[in-house]
Parts: sequence; structure tokens; C-alpha cells
Amino acid sequence: MDSRQITQEQQPWLLENGDPKRLTKEARHGHGRSRNVHNLSTSSLRKRSGYTLLSKDNRACLQTVLVNIQEVILGTKLSILFSAIPAAILAHYFGLGRAWIFILSLLGLTPLAERVSFLTEQIAFFTGPTVGGLLNATCGNITELIIAIFALSNNQIAVVKYSLLGSILSNLLLVLGTSLLCGGIANLGVEQKYDRRQADVNSLMLLLALLCHSLPLLFTYSAASPELTVEPTLYLSRTASIVMLGAYVVYLVFQLWTHRQFFEAEDVWQFLEAEDEGLGENNEAEEEAVIGFWSAFAWLAGMTVFIAWLSEYVVDTIEDASDSWGLSVSFLSIILLPIVGNAAEHAGAIIFAFKNKLDISLGVALGSATQIAMFVVPLCVIVAWIMGVKMDLNFNILETGSLALAIIVTAFTLQDGTSHYLKGLILLLCYFVIGACFFVQRTPINHNDVPNFTLKLVTDSVLST
Repeated sequence: MDSRQITQEQQPWLLENGDPKRLTKEARHGHGRSRNVHNLSTSSLRKRSGYTLLSKDNRACLQTVLVNIQEVILGTKLSILFSAIPAAILAHYFGLGRAWIFILSLLGLTPLAERVSFLTEQIAFFTGPTVGGLLNATCGNITELIIAIFALSNNQIAVVKYSLLGSILSNLLLVLGTSLLCGGIANLGVEQKYDRRQADVNSLMLLLALLCHSLPLLFTYSAASPELTVEPTLYLSRTASIVMLGAYVVYLVFQLWTHRQFFEAEDVWQFLEAEDEGLGENNEAEEEAVIGFWSAFAWLAGMTVFIAWLSEYVVDTIEDASDSWGLSVSFLSIILLPIVGNAAEHAGAIIFAFKNKLDISLGVALGSATQIAMFVVPLCVIVAWIMGVKMDLNFNILETGSLALAIIVTAFTLQDGTSHYLKGLILLLCYFVIGACFFVQRTPINHNDVPNFTLKLVTDSVLST
């Protein structure tokens, strides 16, 4: 009896009408459409669990629990970081340094974000590729969304804007830049190509997001008196947010139904074919569900609770960490939060770039940036509206300028469908310069409560001379 037969016998929730519920090759390919580049990127950090826990007890109930623990908690190379979760909770209740609570909470969020991707993939085995794709589109950046909601509840609008801006910048410049640089160096003798269609679609979506961010900023400086633009800017931002959410829904229809082939790049299919034949370097990736639907759903709910718990700690302690380390809140929110919170997904994108699978790497970086810009940011504006918090899309001139340059540089970098290490180096250098800018910036945390009219004041003074 081989290990797969043992697995089926030990997992009665995977039985259908008394027979093992196995996926055919066609079904696996259908699942591959829901197992998109985000799932594939984090799969590089997973490891096949040996069922060592199962030999201790043969009772079905306990067996189910042990299998779940084995697959969900121990089935990732980041499992050691789960220890940071109780450490952060204990540090909070025993009143240890708040800077320690901040860093421990960030470390605890790293494996939780990776496991959310794994659990959405498991649920997709039972719901089909379309529902799985929608679930991944909703939960793909759940960490950033929950942190933003807790920050809004504390009226920390600056933290919300900084953290979301940082997620976009890190995906476009840091992740994509590192992927292109490492992929170029590792494949010097190979011409690196990727499907431009996916990059073009995401670039258009990001340019639309940039327009919606730029207009409230420009509108602020267009009026004769800055005070007259406060309420209209808020209304404009809310209208633009509704438009962005509508555009994102159309984008999902485009991605999951009408033009699915744009997002099913050759690299992804080669990866899935390698799984089928057992020939790929990642042949340890799962070909079928390893936990049941309700088990995955329960784990996903539990992970979300812990993400919310740690996110609250992050929001409450970020200012104390800023004071303790001598770093600005803007630097911690724009640079540190996105890097640590999405480390698993970022590492997966870089690993696939090493293997010359740039379509997967680009799908991770551009897809995540698009999801933040077109879904999470406008959703936060709407949620703030419901909560009675006046959050707009005016991210101030320095932040909006950084976003504009990042989107434009990325669009130019990806326009010809080929890659080399110099492109990645340029993107990384852009990220380092922007990071240095926010490192030296010392802006009060509540500066968003008072509009930034520096540019208009300078313009008025020039015109009056």
C-alpha cells in the first residue's frame, strides 16, 4: 500500500460516495485556474508533511485534528515563526516593551499571510476555479486590509495611507526589481521573455488608480482658497473610490471569465504539467486537497482572527516603535510593514524568477499591486465613510509623486516583453531612493488632519512677486 493510499484511508473527509475523491488531470487543470500565481508563489515555501503525528493514535476524530495540524501549522517552512504569535500576546499582557510587541506581531503575521493563501487554495479544490479565484481576490491582501481597518478605527489615517502606499511600492519596485535582477543574473545565457498581455492589463489598471489618486491632490491646489476644497475633495475621493471598485469588479470578470487566457501564462501551465508528470522541481506541491472543506474554512476563520489580533497590536504600537528606534512612522509603514507582512509571497516570486518563470513572478508583483490600488484602497475609503472617518485619496504630493514614478517606471520596464538584470537593478535603485526619502522625513502622525498646502503657498508667493 503506497503513501497516497494511506493518505486517502486516513482522511475520510476526502471520500465521496464511499470512494476516494481524486482529481483527474483535467480537474487539476481546472483547479490550476484558481491556483493562480499568488498560490504558486507561496507554494515554494511549503513542504510535504510526513504523517508522523498520525501513528500515535488511530481514532478518526483525533486523526483528523492531527492531520490538520500537520498540514496547516507544520506544512510550511515558516512554521517556526508561529511562535512569534504567543510571544506577542504574552509581551502585550505582561507589559513588555511596545517596540518588541510591534516586531513580534509583524513576524507573527508573516506565516499567517502565507497560510491564508494555502487555505484559499484548499477551499478552491471543492468550490471550483471561479469561486476559488474570487476568494483569492478577496483574501489575497487580507493582512493589509485588516491593519487598515484597525488604523481607521483609531483615526490613524496617515498609517492607512502609508501602509497601502508601501504595499504598492514594494510590489512594483522591490519584489519585481529583485525578481528581475535575480532572474537575470541566474539566467545570463538565456533570453528571458514573458507574456506582455498580463503586464499591459495590470499597467492600465494601475494608471487608472494613479488618476484617481492624483485628481484629489490637484483639486486641492486648484481652488482660490484651500479651505474651500476640503469637503469637495472628500466627495471626489468617495466617488472615485466607487468607480475604482466597479472597475475592479470588471477586472475580475476579465481575469476569471472573458479573457482568462491572458492570466494563464505558459510558465504556469508548464509548472502544472510538471506536477502531473512528477518531473518538475516542485513536484512536492499538492495535487489534491489535503484537508477538508469545512476544516479549511474553520482554519481560515481562525487565521483571520489572529491576523486581526496582531494587526491591532501593530497599529497600537507603531508610534512607540517609531520613538524607540528613532525611525519615522512613514518609514515603518511604507517600508517595514509591507516587507515583513508579505515576505512569504515576495520570496516565492523571487524563487520563481531564479527558475526563469517570470510570468509567475510578474503575476505576483503586478497582481498584488493592482489589488491594493484598485480594491483595498478604495474599499478603505468607503469603510471610513461608513465609520464616519474622513479619509480621502489625497496622499499628499510626496507620496503621490512616488506612486506615479513607480507606476510609470514599471510600465516602461515591462513594455517590450523581455527582461535582463539591469531592469531589475533600476527598479531596486528607485525603491532605495524612495525609501531613503521617507527615512529622512519627519512628518507628524496626524499631518493628514491638516491639508498640505506647501505647493500652493510657494506658487502664490511666486505669482505675487
